[in-house]
Amino acid sequence: MSYDGRRAVITGVGVLTGLGVGADETWQRLIEGASAIAPIDEYDASSLRCRVGATVRDLNPRDYVEQRRSLRTMTRHDVLGTVAAVLAVRDSGLELTEDPDGRVALFVGGNKEINDPDKWQDIALAVRREDGTVDMQRFGEQAPSHVAPLFYLEGLQAATLFYISEAFGMRGANTYFAGTAESGAIAIGRAFRAVRRGETDLAVAGAADAPLGWWNMAKMDTLGALSARAQSGRGACRPYDRTRDGAVLGEGGAYVVVEEYQAARARGARIYAELSGFGSATDPDRLVTPDPEGRYLGAAIRDALTEAGLAPAEIGYVACDGTGTRLGDRSEANALRDVFGASNGLLASSVTAATGHLVAGAGALNVAVAALAIDRGQVPPTLGLVDLDPACAGVDWNAGGASQREIGGAIALARGWENQNVALALKAV
Repeated sequence: MSYDGRRAVITGVGVLTGLGVGADETWQRLIEGASAIAPIDEYDASSLRCRVGATVRDLNPRDYVEQRRSLRTMTRHDVLGTVAAVLAVRDSGLELTEDPDGRVALFVGGNKEINDPDKWQDIALAVRREDGTVDMQRFGEQAPSHVAPLFYLEGLQAATLFYISEAFGMRGANTYFAGTAESGAIAIGRAFRAVRRGETDLAVAGAADAPLGWWNMAKMDTLGALSARAQSGRGACRPYDRTRDGAVLGEGGAYVVVEEYQAARARGARIYAELSGFGSATDPDRLVTPDPEGRYLGAAIRDALTEAGLAPAEIGYVACDGTGTRLGDRSEANALRDVFGASNGLLASSVTAATGHLVAGAGALNVAVAALAIDRGQVPPTLGLVDLDPACAGVDWNAGGASQREIGGAIALARGWENQNVALALKAV
């Protein structure tokens, strides 16, 4: 596959998690072994099986969004995504104010479904009959006076595309990828391909999510994929541990600026890492439970390595999915052993027990973590892993604390709720 020598590099990283606002703050706390998981206090979560999560606190959107009128119509998803993108662009040192030639692209992942469901509360209660059923006649009569005029527009899934484009005057290619962890990783993979192929000169890509609202938590809780532990901190979620019982969610997101290598060098940009390979595979035989052997995740990793021209032995770190679910962690371990072999010196880790699982933002966060690991020569630890499940053995999960290591190549993983598997290969420049 020829790209006429074009290379795609990451020159800006924007990270927003419960650990902090910005890549530096989040990374420092990751390396220190901190966890942002705490009881959910935005509403009464006592009826839920899982009552903890990682909330982004001390965030003032006005520090990042200049268009005040936009803030009035943004949902929490849109705010988190826009702030993460602004952080990435600011970190890149680029002055993006206009794009007359349409050469700045935007690729966004997300899991947004509707606007704030609280805005339906009045009309939902007003049209209920005594037996609890909905009176559609009454709804038709009263909805115009109870439903906010911009409710539909505010709830559009891809609204974040507009807000980010508006903030920077972007006029190039733009696409929204709806999904869970795979959506943000695919968005970055699409940015990588667009720059490599010459479709665009510069791309901003990533994803964010706000999964801790009662609407989403009620849905996820019923799936049985979330932990029943009510404790805070590093023990709430336990990836690869014998006692793991499910994921813990967190809000936030991650965006990166992807730039053509020669252009980045010409302007003296800081280059975190080069994006060099992108692979994906899907298991069509299962809806929620992953393939126990991790065959499709392994296939995605191999495809990414092939495109990158990297051998498994050249990978020093894997930023893993590691959600803390029984089947997910086991299948991920199987995939890594199959691709890389056992006891080969590879370090792998999951930051989920620190940041919570960011759902749509999780894959993009792993790309950011892999890029930062290469740039800083550090590997964050896997928190919550005390008693290794024998089914997850044969992989060094870096459970003892952060490690110092020069990393020439890394893999970032993402896995969707319906068995989508994505891998991106990065390498040092």
